[in-house]
Amino acid sequence: MPRRHASLLLISTIFAAAWTAEARAAEPPAHEVYAVRYATMPGFPVAALVQGAERGRKLDIAMTIWVLKGPDGRIALVDAGFYRPQFLTEGVADYTRPDKALERLGIRPDQVTDVVVTHVHWDHVDGIDLFPKARVWIQKDEFAYYTGAAWQPGGKRGGVYPDDVLALVKLNTQGRVSLVDGDAKEIFPGVTVYTGGRHTFASQYVGVNTMAGRAVIASDNLYLYENLETHAPIAQTFDARSNLAAQDRMKQLAASPRLIVPGHDPAVFTRFPKPGDGVARVE
Repeated sequence: MPRRHASLLLISTIFAAAWTAEARAAEPPAHEVYAVRYATMPGFPVAALVQGAERGRKLDIAMTIWVLKGPDGRIALVDAGFYRPQFLTEGVADYTRPDKALERLGIRPDQVTDVVVTHVHWDHVDGIDLFPKARVWIQKDEFAYYTGAAWQPGGKRGGVYPDDVLALVKLNTQGRVSLVDGDAKEIFPGVTVYTGGRHTFASQYVGVNTMAGRAVIASDNLYLYENLETHAPIAQTFDARSNLAAQDRMKQLAASPRLIVPGHDPAVFTRFPKPGDGVARVE
């Protein structure tokens, strides 16, 4: 091969390698994503989850938190479950405190770096103070509404309890709360939050990059697979039309419909059966 051609080949190879390395560096890091079931609510009415569902249908729903393990050692939770005594009623079965449930993945409470709160209902926010080193991420408008106007005449605060609001405010005074201002915000590499589900005043859901592509942790912006498959809004929402629009957007955001994870569907643990023992790896 002529020397000139050999030099050009060498230069093109170097540029190609540099471009490939730069492209890889620009890719969001891939996370391991796990659903962890810490309790069951037996005989829950499906009509309270899916608008238009027939009365009388019941389902043993899964109480779930989600773990996002980043390649940099970051361990983030989506939601924090509940643990205060007033929530440990006869309507709760197979209960394990959320911080203890993480032991199935070998995670200690002090290893959790972040908690992304999708909304301030008791079964999603009550456990935020179980993780002593975690930064809490919540929508700015959600925080403002439920620490203020929700408690004024005409405010809507169903499913929200004073102890949880006070815990959230206390963490904020300690400098451990980050207020997310709006939609499609990447809060840390590979993890983006989206608004519009309208389960609560300013609920959010989470897009996370995985080896299988982008997954969407819908939390209660999508209660069951049935909501998605029948295009039915959730039964508890500020705005049914916005909720349906959010479902449609989730289909666009996720690499595949199977990577859209609803908030309380026990089928998550049969669709993703490994590793088992109430833990499902979303992949």
